[in-house]
This record gives sequence, structure tokens and C-alpha cells, in this order.
Amino acid sequence: MKYVPSKTIITKVKNSSWFGVDYNMNIYRGCNHGCIYCDSRSSCYQEENFDEVKAKEDALTIIKKDLTKLVNRGVIGTGAMSDPYNNFEEKLNLTGNSLLLLDAYRFGVAVTTKSPLIVRDIDLYQNIAQHSPVICKFTITCADDELSSLIETNVAVSSERFKAIKELSKAGIFSGVQLTPLLPFINDNAENVRRIVKMAADSGAKFVFPSFLVTLRDNQRKHYYKALDNIFPGLKDKYMKRYGNRYLCAPSNLKKLNDVLAKECVKHNLLYKMNDIIKAYKKPYNLDILEIAKMLKN
Repeated sequence: MKYVPSKTIITKVKNSSWFGVDYNMNIYRGCNHGCIYCDSRSSCYQEENFDEVKAKEDALTIIKKDLTKLVNRGVIGTGAMSDPYNNFEEKLNLTGNSLLLLDAYRFGVAVTTKSPLIVRDIDLYQNIAQHSPVICKFTITCADDELSSLIETNVAVSSERFKAIKELSKAGIFSGVQLTPLLPFINDNAENVRRIVKMAADSGAKFVFPSFLVTLRDNQRKHYYKALDNIFPGLKDKYMKRYGNRYLCAPSNLKKLNDVLAKECVKHNLLYKMNDIIKAYKKPYNLDILEIAKMLKN
């Protein structure tokens, strides 16, 4: 494990529309899950050798210092740039110990991961949920495990992630699926979307949030095309013909896929709109005076 210096770890988010996050926290840099589509490889993030995980020096000390400086409580998001439950977390426990600090300072948490290791910290999420909002999001792109293992090469397959969602949900943790991205010509079909929504519902998920576009730019495009040549020979040519050097690459059937997802989520009583998801997981902590009075009366 390599360590990199950092002056601060928790930073203010300018726009909290993404799952209602007020602050970001990235304890690690890089990720070894090996997902062929990860935008964090793009050169704009200035992360050399993205597939090598590096931890931030004195992370817990810095996080504690950052928390003491924050005047306003809120939800701290983690997992935006690198998975907080990477292959080294089981031994280092930096994410787990950071949750202890968030609990002590009474902050909420919004975590994004692909790793079932998150269930190790169920009790910590339960403790935080006693006073602040908690939402656990699993990125899942494929209903089929074999396809998942091809495009997300060094992390648990989709079925294992659904099992983790089921454990979190049984423990009362507000959990669900980020269905993103859908890769053109690979997993951008209605059947894949239907199966993921059904599997999410069967796992006790509260939501499936769609973000179907894949992003391709500079370093990431080069990495992605190399992966396509290795896994799906000939597919790169289709991408180059259809998308050229576009940053955002949408499936040709995007509208249909969005319609399918909305219909299936309604069918299975799952949330899928961002505002509805934010409102639902924060609602127990945002009761106004009239709501409190009504509860007391009843």
C-alpha cells in the first residue's frame, strides 16, 4: 500500500442535488476493481496509474480535524472517485473507522460501492441512522454475472452485490441500486434493465436510480477501447463510427430504456427519481413542527 499526503479530506459540495450530499470524503485514491468504463481514469482527475490503490496519509486524523471545523451538519458522501471498500479496506479499515467519526460528530453518510464488504459495517450505519440520514448505493450494471465479471473484472459479481443489498435492507438501512452506465452494444437492452429492477426489488432495495450514459474522454477512452479489443473484438469500430470523440455516449434506444425502467420501478414499488430518493431517505430527519405535532397527537 502506498500513501499520499493530503491537507484535507472532507470538502464542501457546491450543489447537493446528487443524492442530497453536502460534503465529499475520499480516503483512497485509485481503485483496483478493474471496471473497464470508469471515468475516474480521465486525465482531468490527474490520477496516474488509477488501478493502483493509494491511501491518504493520516486519513483519520485529518477527517477528525475536518469534522471539528464544520459548522453545519449534513450528509457526507464517499465513493465518488474511488470505492471506499476496495481490496485493501478489509485490512486497513479506514472507511470503517471514518464511519465511527461521522457517528461521533453526528453526520449522515451516503456511500457508493460495488463491494459486499460494506456489510461488515452494518452496525455502524445503524448507529449513524439513529441521528442522521444514511443511504447505501450499489453500482450494478448487469443482471448477468458472467457479463458483470467481464466488464467489472476484480470485484464481486452482481448477484453478490444484490445479496449485500438484502442484508443491508434487512438491517433497516436505506439501500438501492445505481444502474450506471449502460454500455452501448453490451448491456444496453430492455431485458437487462427489467432483470436488474426485479432483482433489486427481490433484495429489498428502496430505489433504482438510472444514469445510462457512459463517459469517454482522453485516457479513459484509450483504456476502454483497449478493453473492448480484448473482450469484444471488433466492437471498438462500432463505437468510433457512432460516437467519434464524444464525451457522453448514449445508447441509441435511450428513451425506450428510460421508459422501461420507470414502468418496472412503478410495478415493483421502487423509487427511481432523484428528488424522490433524497426526500425518502432524509424524511425521518426533516420533520417540521406540524408533522411532529401530528405525531404527538396520534
